[in-house]
Amino acid sequence: MKNLFAVVVLAVAWMVCGGGVNAQTTPPSEGQHVISSQDLDLLRQDLRSTKKQLVAQNLKLSDTEATKFWPVYDKYTAELIKINDKKYALIQSYADQWATMTDEQALSFAHKWIEMDTAISQLRQKYVPIVSQVLTGRNTATFFQLDRRISMMIDLQLASQMPVVNGHK
Repeated sequence: MKNLFAVVVLAVAWMVCGGGVNAQTTPPSEGQHVISSQDLDLLRQDLRSTKKQLVAQNLKLSDTEATKFWPVYDKYTAELIKINDKKYALIQSYADQWATMTDEQALSFAHKWIEMDTAISQLRQKYVPIVSQVLTGRNTATFFQLDRRISMMIDLQLASQMPVVNGHK
């Protein structure tokens, strides 16, 4: 677990120092994005790679378990990517509207953000029995614990980089 936190801390430090996603405390100028699409795409690629490495390093699997687990992990990740595509599109939309966001847009953003959280929780619930068919109960719990911890750290970093709705007034 110490390896997990060390790598995630390094990943978060990279995002803060060199990841290109910067917090905005003043409104962006006309046409400027708070978070660019290119920055988000690069960040997502790096995070997926890092996440798989973290899971592999911290989930102790026999060769037999690994052979069965990684295809399930890849299916889970593919479904998670679809949800995250919507999540990152929502972030980009938020970034585009931030400086001029209406009350309606802000409320819509809040609802959609919660929908993304719910979709991810539902995906995890769907995959617990699937993963438990290829891993022991302890390894299944460990995988979802790792998955959730890594996701929470990523979400925390993203949230810290996004300006609050009323921050431009």
